[in-house]
Amino acid sequence: MDPVRNPYSPGAGTPPPALVGRNAELRAFDIAIQRLGAARSAKSLVLTGLRGVGKTVLLREFGRIGERRGWVCRHAEVREDQPFPEVMAILMREALLRLSTGELVADRVRRALSVLKSFQVRWQLPEGGEVVLGLDPPLPGRADSGMLDHDLAGLFLEIGEAARDRGTGVLFTIDELQFLARDHLAALMVGLHRISQEQLPVLVAGAGLPSLPGLAGDAKTYAERLFAFRVINSLDNAEARAALADPAQDGNVHWQPDALERVVDRTRGYPYFLQEFGKHAWDVADGPDEITAADVETATPLALAELDTGFFRVRIDRATGEERTYLAAMASLGTGPYATGDVAAVLNWTATVVGPHHDALIRRGLCYSPRHGVIDFTVPMFDEFVRRAMM
Repeated sequence: MDPVRNPYSPGAGTPPPALVGRNAELRAFDIAIQRLGAARSAKSLVLTGLRGVGKTVLLREFGRIGERRGWVCRHAEVREDQPFPEVMAILMREALLRLSTGELVADRVRRALSVLKSFQVRWQLPEGGEVVLGLDPPLPGRADSGMLDHDLAGLFLEIGEAARDRGTGVLFTIDELQFLARDHLAALMVGLHRISQEQLPVLVAGAGLPSLPGLAGDAKTYAERLFAFRVINSLDNAEARAALADPAQDGNVHWQPDALERVVDRTRGYPYFLQEFGKHAWDVADGPDEITAADVETATPLALAELDTGFFRVRIDRATGEERTYLAAMASLGTGPYATGDVAAVLNWTATVVGPHHDALIRRGLCYSPRHGVIDFTVPMFDEFVRRAMM
């Protein structure tokens, strides 16, 4: 069939599989936006789950919901090589500039920008972005103490008050939160705590790996009062079939039942994998209006090759040689989760040798610990890839 019309390609205009079955999360977020807009309290929403389940897609959809409600929305991804204070300074500067519509910067926004300037000076951050003409010098006293939790809370209060005065709200969507250092995560939570006390129209929607709720709890004991944690899993069989069949039906193409079952079984319902298999099955199908089980068989090695060279490879390339050895030992045990003692036994390594590699793989986001003494991959079906590529 015509690859130009492929409904599973990014940007095709059809809802991606990651949004199938997510109405509860979308509704909860929309309610939070409306509550804050009415000066009522609402928890920030945090999505957790393995890679490939659609957390980032959901964050983008949250941004669209916020924009439809008239909010200023800004997105960032936490990186290991960028200080978190710089991430927040960039987000807040962009949001404040959006709030400063018109020829003159409103007094309240001008004040907030001056407080941000103090924060940037105190934390030795680059200013960047466009210059606001006539901006006052740094305003001391609210975000320049040198204590990140105090200073970030001051910035949140300033931006929340500026947004309230403008009759709108501000949404920050932040991906890969598990990469935050403990003190940075704690500072973010202190800031959210302050604006929640004032019921200011600022909301953070975050996403991270399954370890994130535990990290948040370790950072601040009141994490559960600030965040509504939502676990995002793979789609169930009915949802996975719908994620494949519905986009094709919009183009008057249907899937044979056996073809659907083979893809759902092969992908285990993970949205990113469903999209890849759907895209390749569409491209190889002769059609003109049907995707068959034979088409799926032809598409399977193509989809796996694309996943291996992209989705999987980009993650394993970040690991050192000994870390790859550790990953191979995990995969040799079959499907996880894995007892760390069993992995050490495969390697014949002592605990003092295993520990640093175990910890490094968790820091890199390749693995996580579901519970004490247990480790697993953060990427679905990664054990199969390791066995294909390394064993």
